Amino acid sequence: MSHFVLELGVEELPARFLASLERELHDRFAALFEERGLAFGRITVDTTPRRAVLHAYDLIASTPVREEVALGPSVKAAYGPDGQPTKAAQGFARGQGVDVSALFTQETPKGTYVAARKTVGGESAASIIASAAPAIIAALPFAKRMHWSESRFLFARPLRWVVALLDAEVVPFTVADIESGRMTTGHRVHGRGPFEVADADSFDAVLAEKCGVVLAGAERRSAVIAGGDALAAAVNGRVLWKESLLDEVQGLSEHPVPVLGGFDPSFLKLPSIVLLTSMETHQKSFGVEDAEGRLLPYFLTVSNVTSLEPELVKTGWERVLRARLEDARFYWDTDMKASFDIWAEKLDHVIFLGPLGSMGDKCRRLSELCRWIAAQPGVASAAVSAESAAVAGRYAKADLVSQMVGEFDTLQGIMGGISGHVMGLDSAAADAIAEQYLPAGPDTPVPATDLGAILSMADKADTLVGCFGLGNIPTGAADPFALRRCALGIARILIEKGYRIAVEDLFAKAQSLYSEDIRWKLEKPAALAKVNEFFAGRVKNLFLTQGADTLLVEAVLNAGCSDVWAASKRLEALVAESRKPDFAANAQTFKRVANILRKQGAEATGSYRADLLAEDAEKALAAAIESMASRFDALWAEDRFDELLALMDGVRPTVDAFFDGVMVMAEDPAVRANRLNLLQAVLMRMARLADFAALQM
Repeated sequence: MSHFVLELGVEELPARFLASLERELHDRFAALFEERGLAFGRITVDTTPRRAVLHAYDLIASTPVREEVALGPSVKAAYGPDGQPTKAAQGFARGQGVDVSALFTQETPKGTYVAARKTVGGESAASIIASAAPAIIAALPFAKRMHWSESRFLFARPLRWVVALLDAEVVPFTVADIESGRMTTGHRVHGRGPFEVADADSFDAVLAEKCGVVLAGAERRSAVIAGGDALAAAVNGRVLWKESLLDEVQGLSEHPVPVLGGFDPSFLKLPSIVLLTSMETHQKSFGVEDAEGRLLPYFLTVSNVTSLEPELVKTGWERVLRARLEDARFYWDTDMKASFDIWAEKLDHVIFLGPLGSMGDKCRRLSELCRWIAAQPGVASAAVSAESAAVAGRYAKADLVSQMVGEFDTLQGIMGGISGHVMGLDSAAADAIAEQYLPAGPDTPVPATDLGAILSMADKADTLVGCFGLGNIPTGAADPFALRRCALGIARILIEKGYRIAVEDLFAKAQSLYSEDIRWKLEKPAALAKVNEFFAGRVKNLFLTQGADTLLVEAVLNAGCSDVWAASKRLEALVAESRKPDFAANAQTFKRVANILRKQGAEATGSYRADLLAEDAEKALAAAIESMASRFDALWAEDRFDELLALMDGVRPTVDAFFDGVMVMAEDPAVRANRLNLLQAVLMRMARLADFAALQM
């Protein structure tokens, strides 16, 4: 078994490129080996800012050799009357790489044909890699690529060297005018090189011992965390590790050295989120807190070099961070001289979205929409005053014109909440403003406060109906206005907060608050219909991503998803019911009922006449319906969906007996209509739980 190593040496890659580069290299070489029949044990890929290294272990040296029989033309076509091979036979032999005299006959169910034996396989791993590697490297995808050199080769950054070794031998190929070899380059300070690599097995040791490079990202991450924790502990603090920043820092260095710096304690008067954002955004540094969770005047950063003068390095970091914090303090002080009313006036000069007017217009709509949502009986509005709701909507976007958000756009909403508390804004409204962009994705929490949830739904609903009215509807992967995220956010809030509000009413109210002067591309009813259809699709997607079966999801949503919370609870109940032994039989019976009624197309109302009940089976069904009706309505009022579905166990035998003992499609039109109404009386309740016709049992 052989060991193959490939190293692509590059100028510094952005940290965000590394994870995808590792996946692509792994998958593309694994696909090559599998396609060409090169068995291997495992493939690993590691990256640093200046290199990507692939190891393929236990790789067979060449493809297996095997003999194949290839069928050619029929004997009649292969040989003439004189027994001599025809052009067909000669061409077949030539194509198979054998002499025509080596052809033999082969009996098949379709007749006798000429055939040839040939040996295939035996191609060396080195030759396969050499021929495929340049194309694989050239095809590696990046968010941005650049041209350089006379060959106009495209890559994320210029390639500078390539190491390709199969055991001790170089795998020769050329890519971007660079020939592969065995010379690698190390860290710019701790092992510039170049260094010769004797064989694939010694490659990692050369990087670690001569080049001064920590190749594995996990090792660099561990070194940062361990060193950072030790430095913070020395000042009685702990590092505020942030996973996304750790991912980035891990990809910014080949030789990570944690550095603890300090800053003037006077900066601690700034909101902690401002300090942390400034550290993280500009300096890729972590904050440090004490045991009580209060920020300390220290920061943890990561250098890419072990300096002979560590204090000088630390001082340099501190000087740069101080300048950043001075900027942040200036923005904060400037903002504190303003007011929400001043900011709100400026919003009239900030465009929301083309024909939809300004952010000031949007906030006036949000004010009314928040007030309306808070007044709905299905929302936890007892703790939300109409005035607080109106204030939250009116000033929701005010911080967009603040100095702080102008510098740190990730703080929009958050700074509005902080500034609101400092400036004396309604406390509940300030908290809501801080939460308005939640949830920001499938893994982020929904707003903790009711008013925050109301404002978030209002904001998202306003954006949805506005964009749909302009025809800006997501297609395929294109969703420039993040409308899928808006719909998902509303659905999650309704489910997780337990709000009982009809989404159709929410969207209709949001649309009604837009000015009559707006020139819509879609008529209002058509736009609303598309919004509701789109929203239902996102609810379906949400349920599916939670692991529910597709048929069960469709059955529930076909019964209605206007009340999203109720739909989620009906789905939970149906999933639990589907695990019971009798579920398939129950579902099949009610599906039969639904299919009969649908095929007849009759206007069955569910009201039947007792005087037309002649057969024992239909009388029994009528009695079962009467018994079930009051129980069903009581359970429905209390949202006890699991018990409602359990009613199928009691009703289904009676329905089956009805089908066995009664001719539903009686000749007498009145009797036939009465029996269809009996079935409708059963279905009209069970169909509120799920569309059993959508189930295939």
